[in-house]
Amino acid sequence: MMMKPYHNIPIEDCHEPLVAIPLEKFAVESPHPYQKLGANYNNKSPYYLRQGVLNALLKAQTDLEQEYPGWKIQIFDAYRPVEVQQFMVDYTFDLVIKKQGLNRGQLSSEQEKTLWEKVYQIWAIPSKNPATPPPHSTGAAIDITLVDETGKIINMGGEIDELSPRSHPNYYVNSTDKIECLYHQQREILNKIMTKAGFSRHPGEWWHFSLGDQMWALQMNQKTAFYGRIIED
Repeated sequence: MMMKPYHNIPIEDCHEPLVAIPLEKFAVESPHPYQKLGANYNNKSPYYLRQGVLNALLKAQTDLEQEYPGWKIQIFDAYRPVEVQQFMVDYTFDLVIKKQGLNRGQLSSEQEKTLWEKVYQIWAIPSKNPATPPPHSTGAAIDITLVDETGKIINMGGEIDELSPRSHPNYYVNSTDKIECLYHQQREILNKIMTKAGFSRHPGEWWHFSLGDQMWALQMNQKTAFYGRIIED
């Protein structure tokens, strides 16, 4: 398995429950983006987070509205069972093959290795090992963007889940182009409200924030994470 640096952080799960996100307080894409692709959430809502993570997200929404009246956090994805993680990893792998005009059955071992490395630049390994959970499978990670007071999505200069250098949070930081500078400023608005509420941003994804999981612990110089993988009945 491809280990990530944060996998070295031990987990001491606090056993806080998953709770439903009050969707009326946020903007939400409907139907859920991964359900549209065929991901199976076993007839459950995909919009759940750990209680402490939801509390922090609600604080971020309040802070956003105070500074930008009418704006809302738009939730793209929240808690993600490992089975959904596996589905999206496989879906992305097939998408990359298709875009490159390749045939899965005719890939060399070197080609396959290179393609998987590309997929795992964005996607976490769908591991069921309690020591190495995908961040979203802990209920402590969330993918989000912003919408303005008219309900229009704020342009961040890249799409969520985009396999591209543009996904890096600081991709536009040194640009002198007026529009690209605006993209960076808007990404920083999102980052500011989330970090103020206690989240940390994924170093390679402008849309991904977490609180209490291994990635968060690594970035915040914490010795342990307090959210591990949710074990579903």
